[in-house]
Amino acid sequence: MTADTDWNFTSDTLHRQTTASPFRINYSPTQVSASGSDATSAESHVCLQVSSLSAGYGQSRILKDVSFCAKQGEITGLLGPNGCGKTTLLRALCRQLPFTGSCCLNGRPLEQLTSRQLARQISYIPQRSGIAISMPVTDVVLMGFNPVLGLLEQPSRAQKVKARGALHAVGLESYAGQDYLTLSEGQKQLCILARTIVEDASLLLLDEPESSLDFPHRHRIMELLTEIIRGQDSSCADGNQLNEVHRNQRTLFPGKAALVTLHDPQLALEYCGRLVLLKDGVCTAILHPATDSLTDMEAALSEVYGPVRLRAIEENGGRSLILLPRA
Repeated sequence: MTADTDWNFTSDTLHRQTTASPFRINYSPTQVSASGSDATSAESHVCLQVSSLSAGYGQSRILKDVSFCAKQGEITGLLGPNGCGKTTLLRALCRQLPFTGSCCLNGRPLEQLTSRQLARQISYIPQRSGIAISMPVTDVVLMGFNPVLGLLEQPSRAQKVKARGALHAVGLESYAGQDYLTLSEGQKQLCILARTIVEDASLLLLDEPESSLDFPHRHRIMELLTEIIRGQDSSCADGNQLNEVHRNQRTLFPGKAALVTLHDPQLALEYCGRLVLLKDGVCTAILHPATDSLTDMEAALSEVYGPVRLRAIEENGGRSLILLPRA
């Protein structure tokens, strides 16, 4: 298996295909703690609990005793320099790599889940889709239903309607019949996100989903992910709300959480409720951008990225953070 192949887990074997996920939950604000500890609020349910996880390749241990949690209704960001273990962590959670320690998904240890159960509960989107054959964009989205379809079973009419609604949500409805391979890299990312919308998975794992996107589409994909996790009605790519027909296609799927590796820390500060900082395979800090002190976050981010400074802009009852290099 390779890190840039998109895998889905079906029956007791690994099959090469793609993954996805639908939505709707009530968002509960996260209670925060100072950097270095991961306090949880009583109102929010922990979807993923990772304790003392270590993993690697062969005899090389990349991750060392990493502990954190990911909550429903919240995007948890993984930040750190190249080679720090971000992708290794996602692959371990998909059971693509052996690991030691404890990983519980909705209270159940990962090792207790069958491959099919894992496919229904975890949607993994690597940096590259792994799709190398020509197929219509709609068919790529429909692959999100594979974990719930029987052998040789075709998607139902309702599932096809839902796939069209997901493409509408990400602004690709007009590309439904186009060959996936002809899309730009950014459009492919949005197509894979549409596939994520249709699959009923409680945990979404995304490896640098913004890497191939330009500035506005980076924010768009994070906004869409936020809406999926919080269970809100997604808006169209042009900023308009979904019309009533598409809104009625949405189904109640409670319990979404997202764990996302991001190359851009500025994007993470804006959209993630919780940040797990990694350096040399070790978790150096856990931050909560909405409420942690600028001094604590500045120190923690400087340990990972070198000297940086944070500036806060107060607006609409909240704050936006700007990350700058320290001269």
